[in-house]
Amino acid sequence: MTKTVLAIVEFERFPLEVATRAARIAKIYGCDLKLVLSDPTISFLRSSFMISADSKQIADNVQFAQKEEIKRLVDNVAEFGVDVSTQVIQDRPAADSIVALALEIEPFVVVMGTTYHSPAERATFTFNDWQLIRKLDRPLWLVKKRDWNEKPVVVAAIDPMHPDDEEDALTQAIVSSARSIAARADGTLSLLHTYEVLEEVSSWTKFAVKPLKVPVEELQAQMQAEHRRHLDAVAAKHEIDTDNIHMLPGRTREILPAFAREQNADLVVMGAVARSGLKRRVIGSTAEPVSYTHLRAHETTSLISYAVFC
Repeated sequence: MTKTVLAIVEFERFPLEVATRAARIAKIYGCDLKLVLSDPTISFLRSSFMISADSKQIADNVQFAQKEEIKRLVDNVAEFGVDVSTQVIQDRPAADSIVALALEIEPFVVVMGTTYHSPAERATFTFNDWQLIRKLDRPLWLVKKRDWNEKPVVVAAIDPMHPDDEEDALTQAIVSSARSIAARADGTLSLLHTYEVLEEVSSWTKFAVKPLKVPVEELQAQMQAEHRRHLDAVAAKHEIDTDNIHMLPGRTREILPAFAREQNADLVVMGAVARSGLKRRVIGSTAEPVSYTHLRAHETTSLISYAVFC
């Protein structure tokens, strides 16, 4: 693996802020920076049924704009003192080209901008970030158009009892990454784990042939204690203070966004689990609504997603 931060910049998604954030990450981790401008405009022109002098002129203008934008970005990140290389990706779908490039250079992290899209828009699967979080095997850092607080708040959202993470590989990657970022940025780290209550158990039993009295409160207490034991073990391993450990009842898709807002979080680090046996990755049912509905609507919080095969 090379020590390279791969920054994917797009004209329509605040490229300067993305390049600046990527350069800052590269600096604090001692990485090189590869700035890649993703712009498939020319590929659309080339695939047109009619090739005219006008379309050639448009293509020339687009290429000139691409070169100028790359130069502007390189000049603006020069203050960080990191080695910068550049590239333009013109192919479509852009996500496939980005994944191929990431496979080639194996970057430390992939950084790109993100904006909020409605569920109807996301259903078309046309946005690079939605595709990348499903396909990319490197950490993906989705940047909002906002700089961090002076002492950033980093939230590590984990599920140490996830059935598809029996060896804790995903949990450890999330916490280690979040802890490292918080330390290097002189910020604070909060560890969050949510668990669902057994509110549906009693209603389910009434459909049994011989209804039984289910000790819901006792089962709930046992489950809560088990979740706490696993969470405390993770916190102890990573030396996280008790005051920064949070275990809250409820659905993650609802609790995590509210917690991030309450904490004024600058960054949330979470995972997306991909099931083995499938030809393509399927993002987890929790990661999708949280990252693409709630956190993205909350303009103050950036997101890092880890996707692993289980």
